[in-house]
Amino acid sequence: MTTPVCTSASDAAAPPTQFLPYPSFSSYMRARQPVLLRTARSLTGNPSDAEDLLQTALAKTYVAWERIEDHRALDGYVRRALLNTRTSQWRKRKVDEFACDELPEPDPVPGGDDPAEQQALRDAMWRAIMRLPARQRAMVVLRYYEDLSEVQTAEVLGVSVGTVKSAVSRALSKLRDDAELGLVRS
Repeated sequence: MTTPVCTSASDAAAPPTQFLPYPSFSSYMRARQPVLLRTARSLTGNPSDAEDLLQTALAKTYVAWERIEDHRALDGYVRRALLNTRTSQWRKRKVDEFACDELPEPDPVPGGDDPAEQQALRDAMWRAIMRLPARQRAMVVLRYYEDLSEVQTAEVLGVSVGTVKSAVSRALSKLRDDAELGLVRS
């Protein structure tokens, strides 16, 4: 059985006041959070993990707030808490790698091309495109990199479709004759 509790209307209408036992901690946290978050990011490499790490370190600092004698050295205390917490997390992590007698062979790349050769070809292609005149370069980029149709490319550049066709044709001819691309392709 529950007992009803009556409150006056003025008590019910008043917003609850939030009691912070350590207002200096709250102001410290608001002022130093961006700097400490950067430190946490450098320890984790992941923004989400860094936020969790900082929150844990700040919770540990809050618990020890009364014991910290020199509040001018808080950054060092929190950084040490960040480092200790991260070290503990690292030690507790599950290891998913196991030693084996043979190294597994990587799956062959479809098409049999070496990824390094593909990257070299892409780099050479981009350098060749950069050597094209600005108007032809814009049309090639819109047509083949942005995957726009000839009509869409003409609308974006404010030219006729025939201009796009002839300029792209001349650009492709220059790319076929480019000496650097010839060396990479062969």
